[in-house]
Amino acid sequence: MLPGVALVPQLDHHVLVVGAGSIGHRHLRCFRQTGRCRVGFVDPRETIRHELGQLYPDVRGYESLEQALDDPFDSAVIATPAPLHVPQSLQLLEAGLHLLIEKPLCLDLDEAQRLETAASQRPQTVNVAYVYRANPLLSQMREAIFSGEFGRPVELIAYCGQHFPTYRPAYRETYYRAHDTGGGAIQDALTHVFNAAQWLIGNMQKIAVDADHKILDGVDVEDTVHAIARHENDVMATYTLNQHQAANELTITVICENGVVRLENHQQRWRTMSVPDGPWTDHQLPPFERDELFTRQANLFLDAVEGKALPLCPLNEGVATLQANLAALSSWRDAAWKRTDLAEVRS
Repeated sequence: MLPGVALVPQLDHHVLVVGAGSIGHRHLRCFRQTGRCRVGFVDPRETIRHELGQLYPDVRGYESLEQALDDPFDSAVIATPAPLHVPQSLQLLEAGLHLLIEKPLCLDLDEAQRLETAASQRPQTVNVAYVYRANPLLSQMREAIFSGEFGRPVELIAYCGQHFPTYRPAYRETYYRAHDTGGGAIQDALTHVFNAAQWLIGNMQKIAVDADHKILDGVDVEDTVHAIARHENDVMATYTLNQHQAANELTITVICENGVVRLENHQQRWRTMSVPDGPWTDHQLPPFERDELFTRQANLFLDAVEGKALPLCPLNEGVATLQANLAALSSWRDAAWKRTDLAEVRS
């Protein structure tokens, strides 16, 4: 190397982030942090392009997807509202790009199957961005369950809640405010837990849901959900979620034939117990920031692009979670309640 000449690192990938809202901005930031790629983004809003250009002078913003595809990108992250996911995925697949698609995958099963058909005819990897799978706590817990040490899973209990306005203060002005743009607690938050549960115990087979709008102001969609479900191998499941409590908590417990395996994400640990009334064995990890999970997801996606690893959440598993979303919404809308007063019980 010549004196005084800095060595420029070789960046193997050129990643296009489509949509620069809050999640798109996070993907942009976290893909840059991998040190493995150049990043560009698409957003039709000039103010957003200017703002991100000031923050990241090495990142180019494009007004449209067509404009961006004049440049040689090899991969794309789709972070636009859910109704745009499949049309943009089909366009990007045709252009030869690998895909990481934000959740929910889309809002319609026929659209999802159209994407599956198109992807099956292309060599690129197509991934769905369920970031919980990038959590090392959850992946270690999964390995413990799959080892067979605790026997066959028979029940899963998931409890989660947070104060959504603290983490997403602009929720009233985003996709969240309506189901037909991918909003509401089921499609925005509970879908992550469905996907994590499917990763741990197998796909969901049926579900019954009660949900309601309880507290979040400025929207009418559900912010509280209770559900019971059955997964593969007859595993029973219970899901409870709200988006308004003060405590930010996520607990997923898998009860097996010979023990209990539990994620306590808010405590940065997973734990096990195999002796009745015995002590918990804790597996603690150092605290990590949310960006670390998205950076890990970005690295694992790039590994899949390079053929070094399988997709963290392949398209077919994202479609399975979409089916859970749609079934949950349908169950809630069509619920048949049975009264518990004396006259109803006697009848």
